[in-house]
Amino acid sequence: MIKYTIRRLIQAIPIFFGITLLSYLLMTAAPGGPTSALAMDPRIPPQQRQAMAARLGVNDPWPVQYLRWLLGDDWMRVDTDGDGLADIARLIPLDADGDGRPEPAGRRKGILRGDFGESFFQRRPVITMIEEKIGPTLELGLASLIVGLVIGLPVGIIAAVRRGGWFDNVTRVLAVMFNAVPVFWLGLILLMIFSFRLQLLPSGGQCGLVLSGGCPPIYQRLEYLLLPTLVLSTGAIAIYSRYIRASMLDVIHQDYMRTALSKGLPGKDVWFKHGARNALIPLATFLGPAITGLLSGAVITETIFSWPGLGRLGVTAVIQQDFPVVMAVVIMASIATILGFLLSDILYAIIDPRIRFD
Repeated sequence: MIKYTIRRLIQAIPIFFGITLLSYLLMTAAPGGPTSALAMDPRIPPQQRQAMAARLGVNDPWPVQYLRWLLGDDWMRVDTDGDGLADIARLIPLDADGDGRPEPAGRRKGILRGDFGESFFQRRPVITMIEEKIGPTLELGLASLIVGLVIGLPVGIIAAVRRGGWFDNVTRVLAVMFNAVPVFWLGLILLMIFSFRLQLLPSGGQCGLVLSGGCPPIYQRLEYLLLPTLVLSTGAIAIYSRYIRASMLDVIHQDYMRTALSKGLPGKDVWFKHGARNALIPLATFLGPAITGLLSGAVITETIFSWPGLGRLGVTAVIQQDFPVVMAVVIMASIATILGFLLSDILYAIIDPRIRFD
């Protein structure tokens, strides 16, 4: 298992670089560009815009721009005498804007060293903004994942055991409804009913207004977590319940299940202890990406409920054309996806000891 995991991690390296290359090409092809995002004032003369574009390096060949984003520019422009101006230039001109003076030494370290640059609008390091948003995203994602598993798995097992009964028929109809209802529509309906009509739950946010110290512990603000968790977990409940039902229907007819029942073991022990373990194997396909996909955030849910997570941060950055933030969110989501599929393979062996990877 260790050798397999290491081999998969090595195989993920070219996939990661392919994702970064494709993401950067798509971002550079987007209309506007960083110069338009930074120089939004129409009164800025064209000469100043051109100088800004030269300093940002957007006029450089795209392979150079990609290397700067990936590896940083602290090795492209180097200050050797300590005056703050570059004395050595590699791949890029020493005087980019043509004013006769060398440009300042490079300070960017590149995304491979954890430097995603600064936000165009907030003028803050992007990595700091992501660190602030990961906590709320994980909080909402873990809550919805736990709710989906706690409700979906027992419902699927019971529906398989009571196949053809009223419980099976009702849960199948509800699963189709939960899958078919759009998340944004369900979120708006719940807000209209419980927040605006009945005024039982808050309409958004992670917590109430606080003067200092951040939000209180989660058990003191469960009312803020209830609606977004319900919206985000409905699809998980539907998927998990249907897949565990289909898998359980194959398991309950196996010989070891009939043997356990013939020995007089209680039905709940047979279904939930002996049968559920083998029935969980197909579910690992979804569980791995679901766990690591929590990092990417639930874009629609976080936007509707004003939840301060990565999803809402990404939507705001796209609207504002804040390219460093958009690229950082894309890279985080791609890393989570790669790790998710690797985690699925590992879960196969954990759930079923018969499965081994050479």
